[in-house]
Amino acid sequence: MVRMELSRLIICETGDEQVIYLKEKDGDRAFPIVIGIYEAAAIDRKIRGHKTPRPLTHDLLAGVIRDMGAHLASVVVSELREGTFYAKLVLDRDGASTEVDSRPSDAIALAISTGAPIFVDESVLKAVGAN
Repeated sequence: MVRMELSRLIICETGDEQVIYLKEKDGDRAFPIVIGIYEAAAIDRKIRGHKTPRPLTHDLLAGVIRDMGAHLASVVVSELREGTFYAKLVLDRDGASTEVDSRPSDAIALAISTGAPIFVDESVLKAVGAN
């Protein structure tokens, strides 16, 4: 697995598709993922440090994970199948690890929200031709 970071967020207010770019943390490989407006807005709020008066979806999930005595250890973009990216939330609770299926956009929004690291499977980088 390769450690990545969010390098760019492109929000198009007139279209349905927003784009995030993940870049290799200690390298040059990067690739885009098309996401929805709500996930893009959540990521944008976190990047800018904007607080909301009530928890939004990703804040709610982060709170549930925390209140259950777990923490988000990482997110992994694990697969690219038929043009669709797949991801996993890796939760740690008392040393036990649990993986939860997630859309990459939600996983990345949650990672940005909590400061958890983002990883991408090497097979995904090869499939997208990241260079």
